[in-house]
Amino acid sequence: MDQVALRIKRLAGADMSVPLPRYETAGAAGADIRANLPEGVTVSIAPGARALIPTGVAMAVPLGFEVQVRPRSGLALKNGVTLVNSPGTIDSDYRGEVGVIVLNTSDVAFEVSHGMRVAQIVLAPVVQAVFEEVDTMDETERGAGGFGSTGRG
Repeated sequence: MDQVALRIKRLAGADMSVPLPRYETAGAAGADIRANLPEGVTVSIAPGARALIPTGVAMAVPLGFEVQVRPRSGLALKNGVTLVNSPGTIDSDYRGEVGVIVLNTSDVAFEVSHGMRVAQIVLAPVVQAVFEEVDTMDETERGAGGFGSTGRG
């Protein structure tokens, strides 16, 4: 399996005992990332509300890659918790703290505690497009058919 170094810096004031992102199984595509809250603090997210959860880390994503921030399926199924901009993107030139925008879709408040696994991150290659303006487009079977135009079933 190919591996690429993803440099991670713990930020000033972060709890150093919170584990860095890590893969929980050998076959995992996503590494779990954890909430890094001030001592004694929990974040209560009301039904339908969202909150920015700090992780206490910054990343040096290699050029030609992005880090995608994705929901954890267990939190989604068991608690109705997801991420607003899923997947979120951490660009290769961003060096600030990684924050996770958590959305509570359930009908009860959700508590984010210090050290909780709140999301997963996936390192992915990026290809930048060269945008070319044209006067005509090639024809396809679908054409300009929009949402739902390919039928059901």
